[in-house]
Amino acid sequence: MSFQVTILGSSSATPIYNRNPSAQLLHCKDKFYLIDCGEGTQQQLNKFNLKASKIDYIFISHLHGDHYFGLIGLMSSMHLNGRVKALKLFGPAALLEILELQFKHSETVIRFPLEFTPITADTGKVIFENNDLQVETIVLNHRIPCTGFKFTEQKRPRKLIVEKLEAVNLPISYYPLLKKGLDLTLPDGRVFLNQDYTTDPIPPKSYAYCSDTLADGSYLQALGQCTVVYHEATFLHELLDRANITHHSTALQAAQVAIQAGAAQLIIGHFSSRYKLLQPLLEEAKTIFPNTLLAIEGNTYTVE
Repeated sequence: MSFQVTILGSSSATPIYNRNPSAQLLHCKDKFYLIDCGEGTQQQLNKFNLKASKIDYIFISHLHGDHYFGLIGLMSSMHLNGRVKALKLFGPAALLEILELQFKHSETVIRFPLEFTPITADTGKVIFENNDLQVETIVLNHRIPCTGFKFTEQKRPRKLIVEKLEAVNLPISYYPLLKKGLDLTLPDGRVFLNQDYTTDPIPPKSYAYCSDTLADGSYLQALGQCTVVYHEATFLHELLDRANITHHSTALQAAQVAIQAGAAQLIIGHFSSRYKLLQPLLEEAKTIFPNTLLAIEGNTYTVE
C-alpha cells in the first residue's frame, strides 16, 4: 500500500528563501490528506503537479497563521473550480468561525458540503478512521492550543500459505476466515489451526506530524514506536533559550525525541527564516540520530 508524504511548506512564521509556511500532503492508497495549510499551499500544489481536487481530508494543527492562512484561498478555489464532493476538515473549533466570517463578508456560499470536526488539545484521541488509516491527535505544548497528528495504517489481514491450503483441498470460501485469524472446524470434522496455515501480516506503519511544540517529553507516549516522525526544528541548539521562549524546538531536541520515541526515521522542518542554509540543522540532528532528513519542499518521502 502506498504511504507517502510530500512536503509543500517547511518554513516557520514567514515564507523566505524560497521556503513556504507549513503544509504537507499525505498519500495513502489513492486518498490524499492535507496536513496544515500555510500561505501559498495551493500554489505549491500546482508547482508540484498535485491536484487539489483529490484532497478530501484536511487537518489543521493550530491557529497560528503559518499553519492555516492558505486554507481560505484553497477552499475558495475548490468552490470556483466546481467542487461538489464533501470536504472533511479537522481543526480547532474557532477555525469554523473564521471560515464562516470570511465567506459571509465575501458573500460566498461554497457549493460543496463542509464536514467540520472540532478538535481539542486537552487529550489525545482518535478523530478519524477509514479502511486505510486511523488518525489520532497528539497534544503538543505550544503558546496556544496545538495538536499534532499520528496517521497509522489499519492492521492488515493475516497472510495465507496458499500452497498448504491447496494441498489439503480447503475450499476457498474459508480463506477469509483464516485471514481474520480464526481456527476452522469443517462439517467433515477436519480442524485447521490458523497458525499452521497463515503468517503474521506486515506490521502497520505510522507517520507522526509534530507541528509546533516545546520538546518537553509530554507527548512521547503518543508517538509510541512511530515509523517516521516529522518534528519541528525551528532553531539550532545554540538558540535553546529562544526556542523555549517561543515554545519551539531545536534540531538537537527533535533528534532526542526521535530516539526516545523509538522512531525509525526523523524528518525535521519548520525552519526559522534566519537560516538560509539548512545543512547545519541537519548535521546537528544527525550527531545523535543519523537517520534524519530535511523537509525539502517538493520532496516525497515514503513511510517504510
